[in-house]
Amino acid sequence: MIVTNDLEETIQHTKQSDEKIHPWRICPIGKHFVKKHIVHVPPSKKHPHGETIERHEHCALNSSKKDVLSFDEIQAMTEKYFHQLSGPPKAGVLKGYPNADKFDVEIRGWTQYWNDIFSFPDPLSADLVKAVIVSESSFHPDTNIPSGQGEGRALGLMQITDATMHILSDHHGELSNYLICFDHSKLLDPSANICAGIRWLFRTMIIAKSRLGEQATWIDAVAVYKGELGKNPSKKMEIFQHHYLCIIDGC
Repeated sequence: MIVTNDLEETIQHTKQSDEKIHPWRICPIGKHFVKKHIVHVPPSKKHPHGETIERHEHCALNSSKKDVLSFDEIQAMTEKYFHQLSGPPKAGVLKGYPNADKFDVEIRGWTQYWNDIFSFPDPLSADLVKAVIVSESSFHPDTNIPSGQGEGRALGLMQITDATMHILSDHHGELSNYLICFDHSKLLDPSANICAGIRWLFRTMIIAKSRLGEQATWIDAVAVYKGELGKNPSKKMEIFQHHYLCIIDGC
């Protein structure tokens, strides 16, 4: 996505008017970003053959008071802010994965964003996120498989299930705030998938703390993410922890 003058005008307008939940957000609290698009209006008395209207980029009202990230805003934030960031995750470590470092920009950006939003005492590590991705999809963004346990399909780099995406987008569901709302097929987009996956990791950390107390770690959050918390050491967690150690210490 190209950052257009229209987008810059939208950003400037929100800087001057309404409060944002984060400096990178395009729209103010209570609204979500919609990019420029074409609308086909059906035939009417005034326009018997219908008409085509171009809607400019704008901030639309949310359907509840909860904060909402749209697919369009995810794309705009990624393009405008993430490429100038530095730091983890570590590159050049995981051998045998052609795409191993391809998504570091998105991992870095969304890890920083969600750390800023939640401000947990122990921040999430971008290296841990990268280890989750390699253990879930081997860095293949088009991964699309049945998830089992009645949760529909698991999509993309972080294998987000239909059930998880429903929770992330449900205005009346279990999340108190910070929703992510877009069509499930958009999970095959790397940045949208990583954004949703990291958001879900923060949710699984809260679940881990509710079960284990404040001593719960991000490793425990990953175990909840994979449905393995409280089970005997599993192959899934062994694969994750092997890659996590490789990223941190070198293979």
